[in-house]
Amino acid sequence: MSEILPGTLYLMILKTLEKGPMHGYGIARRIKHLSDEILEVEEGSLYPALQRMLIKGWIAAEWRPSENNRRARYYRLTAAGRRQLRVELSEFDRVVHAVRQIIQTA
Repeated sequence: MSEILPGTLYLMILKTLEKGPMHGYGIARRIKHLSDEILEVEEGSLYPALQRMLIKGWIAAEWRPSENNRRARYYRLTAAGRRQLRVELSEFDRVVHAVRQIIQTA
């Protein structure tokens, strides 16, 4: 497993929730799966990030039964979250472009 790049956790959570509401464990599992098992979000990072995103209004949450009939807190994107996703994607592209330029020209 590799560590998640600094500044990319919000982006990955927002992008994951773009497909629809999901509980915390599901978010972590989806990120791991979509990264071909390379990236793993630890609970100690995920839940504080989700709480900060709730406070910022980027996501909303509600309790409901999970697929295995356990009570789980489901998170979904808000309109502000969709706008923030565009900001995070733009910033990520900008940083990747800058790093790529350094690698190719240094």
